[in-house]
Amino acid sequence: MPSKVNKRVTLLHGRVFELIRENVTLANGVTVDLDIIRHPGASAMVPLSDKDTVILIKQYRHSVGDFIWEIPAGTLDPDETPLECAKRELAEETGFLADEWQKMGEITPVPGYSDERIHIFIAANLKPTEQNLDEDEMLNVHEVKVDNAIEMIHKGIIQDGKTIAGLFMALHWLKEKRWEH
Repeated sequence: MPSKVNKRVTLLHGRVFELIRENVTLANGVTVDLDIIRHPGASAMVPLSDKDTVILIKQYRHSVGDFIWEIPAGTLDPDETPLECAKRELAEETGFLADEWQKMGEITPVPGYSDERIHIFIAANLKPTEQNLDEDEMLNVHEVKVDNAIEMIHKGIIQDGKTIAGLFMALHWLKEKRWEH
Protein backbone atom coordinates (compact mmCIF):
# COMPACT_ATOMS: atom_id res chain seq x y z
CA MET A 1 0.00 0.00 0.00
CA PRO A 2 1.73 3.20 -1.12
CA SER A 3 -0.68 5.53 0.72
CA LYS A 4 -4.19 5.90 2.09
CA VAL A 5 -6.25 9.06 1.60
CA ASN A 6 -7.97 9.89 4.90
CA LYS A 7 -9.65 13.13 3.84
CA ARG A 8 -9.92 15.21 0.67
CA VAL A 9 -10.94 18.88 0.44
CA THR A 10 -11.20 21.02 -2.69
CA LEU A 11 -9.45 24.34 -1.98
CA LEU A 12 -9.99 25.89 -5.41
CA HIS A 13 -11.89 24.93 -8.52
CA GLY A 14 -10.18 26.87 -11.29
CA ARG A 15 -10.85 27.27 -15.00
CA VAL A 16 -8.48 24.41 -15.92
CA PHE A 17 -7.55 22.56 -12.73
CA GLU A 18 -8.53 21.93 -9.12
CA LEU A 19 -6.36 22.50 -6.06
CA ILE A 20 -7.01 19.68 -3.61
CA ARG A 21 -5.71 19.14 -0.06
CA GLU A 22 -5.43 15.49 0.88
CA ASN A 23 -4.69 14.14 4.33
CA VAL A 24 -2.69 11.00 3.53
CA THR A 25 -1.16 8.19 5.54
CA LEU A 26 1.96 7.07 3.68
CA ALA A 27 3.25 3.49 3.54
CA ASN A 28 5.81 4.30 6.27
CA GLY A 29 2.98 5.25 8.65
CA VAL A 30 3.50 9.03 8.49
CA THR A 31 0.33 11.11 8.09
CA VAL A 32 0.66 14.37 6.17
CA ASP A 33 -1.42 17.04 4.41
CA LEU A 34 -0.55 17.39 0.72
CA ASP A 35 -1.73 20.10 -1.69
CA ILE A 36 -2.19 18.64 -5.18
CA ILE A 37 -3.14 20.21 -8.49
CA ARG A 38 -5.55 17.85 -10.28
CA HIS A 39 -5.17 18.52 -14.00
CA PRO A 40 -7.10 16.97 -16.92
CA GLY A 41 -3.90 16.37 -18.90
CA ALA A 42 -2.51 17.87 -22.05
CA SER A 43 -1.06 17.09 -25.45
CA ALA A 44 1.98 18.60 -27.11
CA MET A 45 3.53 17.98 -30.47
CA VAL A 46 6.76 18.49 -32.34
CA PRO A 47 5.61 19.63 -35.79
CA LEU A 48 8.19 18.83 -38.47
CA SER A 49 7.99 20.88 -41.65
CA ASP A 50 10.74 18.67 -43.11
CA LYS A 51 13.30 16.17 -41.82
CA ASP A 52 15.44 18.85 -40.14
CA THR A 53 13.04 21.74 -39.40
CA VAL A 54 10.60 22.07 -36.51
CA ILE A 55 7.79 24.55 -35.91
CA LEU A 56 8.19 26.32 -32.55
CA ILE A 57 6.09 29.03 -31.01
CA LYS A 58 7.25 31.96 -28.94
CA GLN A 59 4.35 32.53 -26.57
CA TYR A 60 3.67 35.06 -23.82
CA ARG A 61 3.31 33.36 -20.44
CA HIS A 62 2.08 35.70 -17.74
CA SER A 63 3.23 33.33 -14.96
CA VAL A 64 6.86 33.93 -15.96
CA GLY A 65 6.27 37.48 -17.20
CA ASP A 66 7.79 36.98 -20.65
CA PHE A 67 7.63 35.25 -24.01
CA ILE A 68 9.10 31.75 -23.99
CA TRP A 69 9.94 29.23 -26.72
CA GLU A 70 7.67 26.19 -26.77
CA ILE A 71 6.34 23.36 -28.87
CA PRO A 72 2.58 23.74 -29.47
CA ALA A 73 0.44 22.24 -26.70
CA GLY A 74 -2.90 22.46 -24.98
CA THR A 75 -5.16 21.05 -22.31
CA LEU A 76 -7.43 18.11 -23.05
CA ASP A 77 -11.11 18.98 -23.37
CA PRO A 78 -13.60 16.66 -21.63
CA ASP A 79 -14.02 13.38 -23.56
CA GLU A 80 -11.20 14.34 -25.96
CA THR A 81 -8.43 11.85 -26.72
CA PRO A 82 -4.81 13.00 -26.52
CA LEU A 83 -4.46 12.70 -30.31
CA GLU A 84 -7.63 14.73 -30.94
CA CYS A 85 -6.28 17.40 -28.59
CA ALA A 86 -2.91 17.43 -30.37
CA LYS A 87 -4.55 17.82 -33.79
CA ARG A 88 -6.80 20.63 -32.54
CA GLU A 89 -3.96 22.50 -30.86
CA LEU A 90 -1.62 22.20 -33.84
CA ALA A 91 -4.18 23.86 -36.11
CA GLU A 92 -5.26 26.48 -33.56
CA GLU A 93 -1.78 27.59 -32.54
CA THR A 94 0.30 27.18 -35.69
CA GLY A 95 -2.10 27.22 -38.62
CA PHE A 96 -0.98 23.75 -39.78
CA LEU A 97 -2.56 20.32 -40.12
CA ALA A 98 -0.48 17.13 -40.19
CA ASP A 99 -1.09 13.94 -42.18
CA GLU A 100 1.36 11.87 -40.14
CA TRP A 101 1.11 11.45 -36.35
CA GLN A 102 3.17 9.29 -34.01
CA LYS A 103 2.96 9.28 -30.23
CA MET A 104 6.46 9.44 -28.76
CA GLY A 105 5.57 9.19 -25.08
CA GLU A 106 4.26 10.97 -22.00
CA ILE A 107 5.82 13.15 -19.35
CA THR A 108 4.77 14.14 -15.84
CA PRO A 109 6.14 17.69 -15.60
CA VAL A 110 5.73 18.43 -11.87
CA PRO A 111 4.92 15.21 -9.95
CA GLY A 112 5.72 16.79 -6.61
CA TYR A 113 2.42 18.68 -6.65
CA SER A 114 0.43 17.84 -9.80
CA ASP A 115 -0.96 14.77 -11.55
CA GLU A 116 -0.73 16.43 -15.00
CA ARG A 117 0.47 14.14 -17.80
CA ILE A 118 1.47 15.53 -21.17
CA HIS A 119 1.18 13.25 -24.20
CA ILE A 120 3.88 14.11 -26.76
CA PHE A 121 3.51 13.47 -30.48
CA ILE A 122 5.45 13.94 -33.71
CA ALA A 123 3.38 15.72 -36.37
CA ALA A 124 4.70 15.51 -39.92
CA ASN A 125 3.66 16.14 -43.51
CA LEU A 126 2.27 19.57 -42.61
CA LYS A 127 -0.28 21.50 -44.65
CA PRO A 128 -1.44 25.07 -44.01
CA THR A 129 -4.84 25.76 -42.50
CA GLU A 130 -6.41 28.67 -40.64
CA GLN A 131 -4.80 29.61 -37.33
CA ASN A 132 -7.42 30.09 -34.61
CA LEU A 133 -5.84 31.44 -31.41
CA ASP A 134 -7.76 31.72 -28.15
CA GLU A 135 -8.33 35.34 -27.14
CA ASP A 136 -5.72 35.09 -24.37
CA GLU A 137 -3.02 33.53 -26.59
CA MET A 138 -0.22 35.80 -27.79
CA LEU A 139 2.31 33.88 -29.84
CA ASN A 140 4.44 33.89 -32.96
CA VAL A 141 5.14 30.83 -35.11
CA HIS A 142 8.75 30.12 -36.17
CA GLU A 143 10.48 27.51 -38.31
CA VAL A 144 13.72 26.45 -36.61
CA LYS A 145 16.30 23.89 -37.72
CA VAL A 146 16.28 20.93 -35.30
CA ASP A 147 20.02 21.37 -34.62
CA ASN A 148 19.42 25.05 -33.79
CA ALA A 149 16.54 24.14 -31.46
CA ILE A 150 18.79 21.69 -29.59
CA GLU A 151 21.47 24.40 -29.36
CA MET A 152 18.80 26.78 -27.96
CA ILE A 153 18.23 24.25 -25.17
CA HIS A 154 21.94 24.01 -24.36
CA LYS A 155 22.24 27.83 -24.32
CA GLY A 156 19.26 28.18 -21.95
CA ILE A 157 17.10 29.96 -24.53
CA ILE A 158 14.54 27.13 -24.45
CA GLN A 159 13.68 26.37 -20.81
CA ASP A 160 10.16 24.91 -21.03
CA GLY A 161 10.21 21.30 -19.80
CA LYS A 162 7.71 19.81 -22.27
CA THR A 163 9.58 21.48 -25.12
CA ILE A 164 12.96 20.14 -24.01
CA ALA A 165 11.51 16.64 -23.57
CA GLY A 166 9.65 16.80 -26.87
CA LEU A 167 12.64 18.02 -28.86
CA PHE A 168 14.95 15.35 -27.45
CA MET A 169 12.29 12.68 -28.10
CA ALA A 170 11.95 13.98 -31.66
CA LEU A 171 15.72 14.00 -32.17
CA HIS A 172 15.81 10.33 -31.21
CA TRP A 173 12.78 9.58 -33.41
CA LEU A 174 14.44 11.29 -36.39
CA LYS A 175 17.65 9.28 -35.93
CA GLU A 176 15.74 5.97 -35.70
CA LYS A 177 13.19 6.58 -38.46
CA ARG A 178 14.04 6.70 -42.13
CA TRP A 179 12.42 9.94 -43.33
CA GLU A 180 9.89 9.07 -46.00
CA HIS A 181 9.21 12.54 -47.46
